[in-house]
Amino acid sequence: MTLSRRNLLATTAAVAAGTTAAAASAGTAQAAAAGHGGRRLRTGFERLADGGYAPLRGQKVGVVTNPTGITRDVRHIVDVMHADDRVDLTAVFGPEHGFRGTAQAGGSEGRYDDPATGLPVYDTYLKSGQPLADVFTASGVDTVVFDIQDVGARFYTYIWTLFDCMEAASLAGKRFVVLDRPNPVTGRAALGPVLHKEFATFVGRQPIAQAHGMTVAELALLFNGEFLTSPVPLETVTMSGWRRSEFYDAWGLPWVPPSPNMPTPECALVYSGTCLFEGTNLSEGRGTTRPFELLGAEGVDGGWAAAANELALPGVRFREAYFAPTFSKFQGKTVGGVQLHVHDRAAFDPVRTGVALLVTAKRTWDGFAWRSDNWIDKLTGSTRVRTMIDAGADTDEVVAGWEAELAAFRRTRRQYLLYR
Repeated sequence: MTLSRRNLLATTAAVAAGTTAAAASAGTAQAAAAGHGGRRLRTGFERLADGGYAPLRGQKVGVVTNPTGITRDVRHIVDVMHADDRVDLTAVFGPEHGFRGTAQAGGSEGRYDDPATGLPVYDTYLKSGQPLADVFTASGVDTVVFDIQDVGARFYTYIWTLFDCMEAASLAGKRFVVLDRPNPVTGRAALGPVLHKEFATFVGRQPIAQAHGMTVAELALLFNGEFLTSPVPLETVTMSGWRRSEFYDAWGLPWVPPSPNMPTPECALVYSGTCLFEGTNLSEGRGTTRPFELLGAEGVDGGWAAAANELALPGVRFREAYFAPTFSKFQGKTVGGVQLHVHDRAAFDPVRTGVALLVTAKRTWDGFAWRSDNWIDKLTGSTRVRTMIDAGADTDEVVAGWEAELAAFRRTRRQYLLYR
């Protein structure tokens, strides 16, 4: 089945209309807080359950999810669906870190039977194309459902799990349903460089902006309309009550770390910029209680924070900081660096800030180096950021280098936005 862009959007509207917002799903009405002006946010799963799982009727269902796939009263959707005879849930598919979240970065849980439900759990991590399609075929499901909390950055791998699963479902002849959740750092704007296709990896499969400013349902429509050779039969169950300008804490939804080093929404706020330090010899704060908010290395002193503060970047200040990571870079060693303190979220630009920190780190610390594998190019999506900084470019010059491609992406992105 091939769906045009117009049909994709029409299907989304039909599913949204078919799911009612009369009560919170699975008995969570008492736990849900009223939103601004009487509005209340309901996630895609809440609306799916409110409508009696209508898009899944008569289907054997498998769910791609992780610990973030929860109800407002913090029950996992797999546990809720398994106990509800209105849906025939027969399999679970785990991404990086695993379905129950027991694995660290770069790991997964493998194939096992879930002790809580007895359901077979299949591993999707590092699988794509026909091998992943074979997993869906072996599971016996008719429909694959996706429900994972994203954090808004191109290099956060769950959106590429979404892409890979959509592609594999198309190859296997399966339906695909995406349950939407908020972008925790808002959906106001796309920011940063756009991936160049020759740099495609699991931290960026397709040419989207570094901070995409979309929800997972919107990304699914974009993937289907722009990037998949054979679009998958796709339905999206939208949220109700969400506005693009709102941060994650606006509606009182519980925060579950989507991965072990994404402990808070504050971490997600800076991640699309400071994750670039994974491509350097500085610590990006892994092994601390503030990953991606703390950055540093041995030999760095207060000069870095001073140089960063002199730029007067909007919405953020920098504190001279010292810390000792318990794992990852500089494990067990005390390093110096900076901590980001965002004081105005609406004004803060994480990608510009990340570039500014790279520029000032290189200028103030003579030990600065890129990772030998040029991982920074995979994160930024081309050689441009690295080579411009090496050539002495300042922050404004680097940012100006991606403005044309970002404008083009923003035009494409606009066609797939579902919310005001």
